[in-house]
Amino acid sequence: MLPYALFSALLPLLALAQDGGINGPTSSPEAAGYSCDPSKCQLPNCACASTSPPGGLQPSEVPQFIVFTADDAVQSYTLDSVNQFLAQRKNPNGCPIKMTYFTSLNFTNYTLVTDWYVAGNEIADHTMTHVGTPSSDEINGNLIALNALAGIPLSAIRGFRAPFLNYSADTLKLLAQAQFTYDSSSAASIPVTDPNTDAFWPYTLDNGMANNCLDVPGTCKGQPKLPGFWEIPMYAFFDDRGVVGPHLMDPWLDAANGASTVNDTATLEYMKSTFTDHYNNNRQPIGLYTHPIHLSTTYPGVNPPKSTINMINAFLDWAQEQQNVWIVSNEQLLDWVQHPVPASQLDSIASLKCTTPQVDASQKICNGIPQNEAGLLSHCAFSDFPFYTCYGCPKVEPSPGNPNPPQDLSSGQAARFRLPNNCSTPFWDPIAGKCLCNQGSCAFTDNSRPIGANGANLTGGGTGGAFTTSTPAASYIPFNGAAPPSLLPAGAWPAILLGCIGALAGTFGVVSRL
Repeated sequence: MLPYALFSALLPLLALAQDGGINGPTSSPEAAGYSCDPSKCQLPNCACASTSPPGGLQPSEVPQFIVFTADDAVQSYTLDSVNQFLAQRKNPNGCPIKMTYFTSLNFTNYTLVTDWYVAGNEIADHTMTHVGTPSSDEINGNLIALNALAGIPLSAIRGFRAPFLNYSADTLKLLAQAQFTYDSSSAASIPVTDPNTDAFWPYTLDNGMANNCLDVPGTCKGQPKLPGFWEIPMYAFFDDRGVVGPHLMDPWLDAANGASTVNDTATLEYMKSTFTDHYNNNRQPIGLYTHPIHLSTTYPGVNPPKSTINMINAFLDWAQEQQNVWIVSNEQLLDWVQHPVPASQLDSIASLKCTTPQVDASQKICNGIPQNEAGLLSHCAFSDFPFYTCYGCPKVEPSPGNPNPPQDLSSGQAARFRLPNNCSTPFWDPIAGKCLCNQGSCAFTDNSRPIGANGANLTGGGTGGAFTTSTPAASYIPFNGAAPPSLLPAGAWPAILLGCIGALAGTFGVVSRL
């Protein structure tokens, strides 16, 4: 068995080896060979790869979007990590910040996925077992398991990101065949101030890919043609070295400007500088793409520098003080791209509103709302990775070959009912097998406020400032109460040991750029 202390020491390396870094340009105009006729490719279902804002808007009319995403397993400590940056913030319309969680299923606690989704966040596919260049079983199995055990509607799982950002032309084809809306695995790797920038607004693959053309064989120069399927590039930050100093996922782990050690002040400077370049040019989105485990303060053995956490909050505070800045999920960004309106008219974008499901707090229903589901969760005590769920424990652990096993009724418990297509997750009672309403009567309250003049309702987080001091963040309380501090029992350690060995080897390739 791998000693716990050793695992704790190696865990940051395990995440580092999968951090999705880039070392320089991943595309060029020549490699892209991209051509698209905007008169024939028109919104909302077709968009050319372009650095200009969609809908013919002027940059001054366009909101500056900051996309926030997280990758990998969902646990209370990863949600703690996300919440220390987002829970205290609101967008200009007064709505809490929503984000995209690209979820892989090893070590995921399914009930927390339900809770996170019902709270308004986007749940997206990151394969079942976190493998690059995945098979269809890995991709589709994730869909099936998230639907069966977390109650996420299949229609709501619209996005995909490849683990390690390792995908192929066939991966994109599999996603389109499975009716995903978008992929977000490619990099925008050239600064927006460079005339050859590949920082395109999200676009459809009617005319092939335009990003990662130097890295992914069989893509670009018109391939693969997947009409209506979107690519949302991941927009890199750049330090003082420009195009040879990109920082993509978890940029706060990188040393800036060719230095040998991480410097939070230098990181904050280049993050502000890159944001300003986007803001002062065509306002292409910028992204914070995270592996939350790196910055978890509630997982034993992971001790991120408080100065780094405060630096990230300082960046977000500063960004939210600028005019018309919104922190969004991928699905919110894409909704606006498909229906572009000036910042002053963002009230018309449904996904940016904050709608709350109206369920009586006294109702006992296992639905992803804490006060309703207390005491109703099933504990699935598998040796490799136990989890909680509203939807009944399976006989065996879900796997790519068997993502929805039969329920375990060996103790005489009644079977629970999986979410049907005609009911919304917070209104579905999986124990009684009934919907509290029909699609026309499910009640939601809209708590968003009107957009002010020029979209100027600016609401900074107020938790940054001097990032050498610590600011306490509210912990994300698991809604199952009885969840152990770690859901990684002894049976998981052999697999983790192999992963850590691989991480040590993979880290050598990553550390060379730090």
